[in-house]
Amino acid sequence: MSLDRQHSFWGSLSPLGGLSGAGLLIMASARLSWAVIIAGSLFWVYGLTAFVFSLLCYKVPPKIFPYEGRGYVFTCIASFFGGVYLLLTWLLCPLAAFEMFFLLLLVPLFCASSDIIEQTVSIQENTFDIANDVSEAVSQAAVLAGLIIVFSIIREPLSYCSLSLPGTPGGIVTIMYFKSNSFFPIGIFSTSAGALLLLGYIICLYQYGKNAVIGSFIK
Repeated sequence: MSLDRQHSFWGSLSPLGGLSGAGLLIMASARLSWAVIIAGSLFWVYGLTAFVFSLLCYKVPPKIFPYEGRGYVFTCIASFFGGVYLLLTWLLCPLAAFEMFFLLLLVPLFCASSDIIEQTVSIQENTFDIANDVSEAVSQAAVLAGLIIVFSIIREPLSYCSLSLPGTPGGIVTIMYFKSNSFFPIGIFSTSAGALLLLGYIICLYQYGKNAVIGSFIK
């Protein structure tokens, strides 16, 4: 198995390596409070979906649960848990759920487009391991969630001169505020175009570090 296949951060299918999570990264990193909510959704949807899907694959006979339709079932399971998380967010913080409605709906789609299905289905019967499947899915969610949170910590002060967290039913709570005449506020980063510029710079640093690390292993 190659390094790209087995590593959740360096691999070509990782959020940074293949830019598979770039859309969610750009949209959810505008504020730290949004990033925290999306991170919770990623762990919730990826973990529970992988657990239920692996349980069905390993315990239900192929005659009842055929291979051809498992991809559709996986998408339905991810959508179900995504809907449950949206409902819980709505009950705890209605305004935040309203602001994050579209992004929360995207999380099950990102989960369904991952390689979790292929990894689970391709495993031989004598090596069934539900815990390993769940840990692989959670590691993918952790990478994307960590990137979103770190990027939001950099982006929000540059855009809004503040840092926020999800709080009361009224929405977000500002935990840190910077003076408007300080060095930090650069409003361009609040837009998607500015976020892409910032992300492009980070991607360049990432690719350079990735090549340096892989080159050192080859030597």
